[in-house]
Amino acid sequence: MATLIRIGNSQGIRIPKAVIEQARLEDKQLEFKIIDDGLLIQPVKKNREGWKEQFDKALKSQEPNEADQAWLDAPLVNEEDWEW
Repeated sequence: MATLIRIGNSQGIRIPKAVIEQARLEDKQLEFKIIDDGLLIQPVKKNREGWKEQFDKALKSQEPNEADQAWLDAPLVNEEDWEW
């Protein structure tokens, strides 16, 4: 349970440490969203956060076919193909 308290010209709430830990909000920037039932507080998510982990997980869950493997094994740069 929390109540609004005066902080300068604004108002705020104190969030109990146990709630902060359980919600994993410690040392994170927070964003607020107005919802039908009140206010939602959640950590700010960075663009593409977690994409690498999801991509790696997807790769591990499937065996690449022959065409996929050719692309995965291809060198990133092949200077022989460049015309100067």
